Amino acid sequence: MKPALGVCYYPEHWPEDIWPQDARRMVEAGLTWVRIGEFAWSRLEPAPGHYEFGWLDRAIAVLGKAGLRVVLGTPTATPPRWMIARHPDMLAVDAQGRLRKFGSRRHYCFSHRGYLEDCKRIVTLLAERYGRNPHVAAWQTDNEYGCHDTTLSYSDAARGAFRDWLGQKYQSPDMLNRAWGNVFWSMEYRSFDEIDLPNLTVTEPNPAHVMDFRRFASDQVVTFNRAQVDILRRNTDAPIAHNYMGRVTEFDHFKLGADLDIASWDSYPIGFLSDRLEASAAHKAAFLRQGDPDFQAFHHDLYRAAGRGRWWVMEQQPGPVNWAPYNPAPLPGMVRLWTWEAFAHGAEAVCYFRWRQAPFAQEQMHAGLLRPDSADAPGLNEARETAHELTKLPDIGCRDGDVALVFDYESAWAWDTQPQGADFDYFRLVFAWYRALRRLGLNVDILPPDTGDLSRWKLVLAPGLFTLSPDLRAAVSSCPGTVLFGPRANSKTGDFTIPDPLPPGLPGLDARVTRVESLPPGVIMDLEGGGGFVHWVEDVEGTAPVMLRRADGQAALVGNGPVAYLAGWPQEDTLHAILYNLCNTHRIETLDLPDALRKRDTDTLRFWFNHGAHPIVWNGQEIPAAGVVWKVRAER
Repeated sequence: MKPALGVCYYPEHWPEDIWPQDARRMVEAGLTWVRIGEFAWSRLEPAPGHYEFGWLDRAIAVLGKAGLRVVLGTPTATPPRWMIARHPDMLAVDAQGRLRKFGSRRHYCFSHRGYLEDCKRIVTLLAERYGRNPHVAAWQTDNEYGCHDTTLSYSDAARGAFRDWLGQKYQSPDMLNRAWGNVFWSMEYRSFDEIDLPNLTVTEPNPAHVMDFRRFASDQVVTFNRAQVDILRRNTDAPIAHNYMGRVTEFDHFKLGADLDIASWDSYPIGFLSDRLEASAAHKAAFLRQGDPDFQAFHHDLYRAAGRGRWWVMEQQPGPVNWAPYNPAPLPGMVRLWTWEAFAHGAEAVCYFRWRQAPFAQEQMHAGLLRPDSADAPGLNEARETAHELTKLPDIGCRDGDVALVFDYESAWAWDTQPQGADFDYFRLVFAWYRALRRLGLNVDILPPDTGDLSRWKLVLAPGLFTLSPDLRAAVSSCPGTVLFGPRANSKTGDFTIPDPLPPGLPGLDARVTRVESLPPGVIMDLEGGGGFVHWVEDVEGTAPVMLRRADGQAALVGNGPVAYLAGWPQEDTLHAILYNLCNTHRIETLDLPDALRKRDTDTLRFWFNHGAHPIVWNGQEIPAAGVVWKVRAER
């Protein structure tokens, strides 16, 4: 199946008499998908129990008659104002105890049962009405779970639900007290009703308490989503998706994705470069109008994993956004490049956000494919060009990765809970390892932490894992090459205690981390032969062979072939050299790509992406600035 293009559209924002013209122009531009409805609850149910579906019936009919396939969103991310009067306690509360009020979006607490029932009611009505509509070819649940820091709520509803969750997990307060180590500081509880949420404590709360709250909060998102999916499944055979976001780790996307058919995400490369990425000022200046060369690709691979191979970009930036600290326009060519990069990573569809720029409300400064006056915006021409190119290419396919990288949401929560260093961040650590692999020109498969078979990859990386799952532990022996674990891997038990024997406790590797230290910015722990560790360093003892030492003689990298452990956070060039050597050992072909150039192989094609503002000549071929070129692969 060839990939397709789409767009996000809001018929409720525009006069009905221009819908047919909009639909015709979408088709003429080569778009085939259109997402609607995800924010329209107040127009579907303007008063409790008073429904107005007629406009949506007509909008779907107009779009479908033009030949467009509709993705229909459930509107539960934007409950109408009357819902707050019905459930005054449904609003979330932040960690400082402040109510998060009505007036924008995502204004609900996942734990509020009354609101969940109203969500189930509106989703049921939509599913029964449109579940067999021939023009509704896919569904989206809610919108951007977790966006705007909305996973964690400290409301009364959350407190009661958390106590119930703890009761089911631990069965008795005594068992909970032992698991959490509550003898420390006299924190022992006599009943679950005594347990509060882990915020507004005098100093840091018990990390085991926080960790269980994070697990609970993630489970609440999964439960909320599952309630909608169960209703949709009873009424439609169309695939169901959710649109995740970039660098949102507050809930487990793998667990939520298990209930879905398609994982999708909302890709805003320039906005993310500005406010979601640790990088030097020089790096951000070099990619100001292009976005980071690896950030989008990382999420493409992550959500391909969360979707078990099926994934989309539900929202693709087509011009300046409105929400980042600074909002420059994309370099000409980047909208096309971003689209092709997604297809090269296996996307089934890329949908641009949005069709027409809104002249009102919060997102009026967010560009669309059309200007507010309905004239073409620059991104539309690049969408047209991509649509035309798609008609000329064979099926692209999605080739397996040369190497694999394990990503774990619980680890993100753990090191947020107890970072031990102000700049120790799990996403930042894993992304650094991903970037190093991309610099080597490799396809990367991202794996969930419970992966049970590593036999497809000669090199598997697992930095910073909070704890090693039984499935992954058993799978280590199936890897035909090396599984390289990184700093802090398997350093805690599930109850957030230091294990005995000491970590990392890896199968077949006699190595124990006896001391850790975090390093402030600018401090480097030198390694023999050059390079060094930054941010985090560990002392290791044991009989495992030493593959690399620090300048002070301490082991930096130990391993026995099948399993290796890197006892620190390496500088960028240091990590590049370590991974290059491992790839060379296992005869994995690598390149040494410049900062702006990236390669991606598919089943049929080899793609080159120049994220830079100037042309790059590579192996005699020129890749234009903000350009993408491809050729048929000689070997498949």
